Amino acid sequence: MDDTNVGAPESGASHPHEPHAEGLASRLNWLRAGVLGANDGIVSTAGLVVGVAAATTESSAILTAGIAGLTAGAISMAVGEYVSVSTQRDSERALLAKERRELAEEPEYELAELTQIYEGKGLSAETARKVAEELTAHDAFQAHAEVELGLDPGELTNPWHAALSSAVSFTVGALLPLLAILLPPTSWRIPVTFAAVLVALALTGSVSARLGGGNAARAVLRVVIGGALAMAVTYGIGQIAGVSGL
Repeated sequence: MDDTNVGAPESGASHPHEPHAEGLASRLNWLRAGVLGANDGIVSTAGLVVGVAAATTESSAILTAGIAGLTAGAISMAVGEYVSVSTQRDSERALLAKERRELAEEPEYELAELTQIYEGKGLSAETARKVAEELTAHDAFQAHAEVELGLDPGELTNPWHAALSSAVSFTVGALLPLLAILLPPTSWRIPVTFAAVLVALALTGSVSARLGGGNAARAVLRVVIGGALAMAVTYGIGQIAGVSGL
């Protein structure tokens, strides 16, 4: 009786609540990806416009370089994310198709496999068998996909959504250094951009660390130093190019 009482809540908790947990993890991953995309947009565009601003004071040249960098970066991020997620989605679909075929061809073997999985989670053999039978009766494919593969067949990642999210986050991040370099007076352009970019990087580093459960101070230090170094290098290159008239 005790095993049965323990098993019923376990099966109930595993089946309905697992998609919720996976959905939350998926949303956190998307948010983290958005923060990292914005971070990439900030650093790459800041490095580009600071380098150009160090070589020339022409606003049109800085604007052209900034827009070109923003556009190329956003497209590159979108294409890369689309290809990556499409590949992952194809793999997940192949696994799900294989699981569906195995359920149709070897239902008893699959039931025994599901039972063994629940035994491995700590249930007794009797309770594990009962849980596996009830889940199989309810939706065998869903049960195996979630427990065996860790997938929800109804919530596979959409590559178009991933591409759009990546492009938008990169663009939002890239707009900050572009506006920071163009709006102030000429003599203030580079100092204002440095300050704005470092503050923005500190913010994105902190948010990323909190989402990932990491050390915020260490994450902020990494991105701030990386961004400062990128701008310093491109500024130096721009100065050399401007002085030599390249």
